[in-house]
Amino acid sequence: MGMKQLRQAKSLRTVDVASRVGVAESTVRNWEYGKTTPKLRADQFKDLLDLYEIDFDQLIEAIKDSQGGKIHA
Repeated sequence: MGMKQLRQAKSLRTVDVASRVGVAESTVRNWEYGKTTPKLRADQFKDLLDLYEIDFDQLIEAIKDSQGGKIHA
């Protein structure tokens, strides 16, 4: 399950995630299309994990899935 599927599983829009985490909506779309890796402060990571109701390992797997199995720097 990639980043987009995590968001959709919670019936959230990209703007909802962006607002909650404190990033631009385009940033969320870039994560979902595997163009970028989330680069967040600790509190933003916590907000993202809480929003998707997942743990850090599940987030790493979702990022990898979104990027075709490889995390980009």
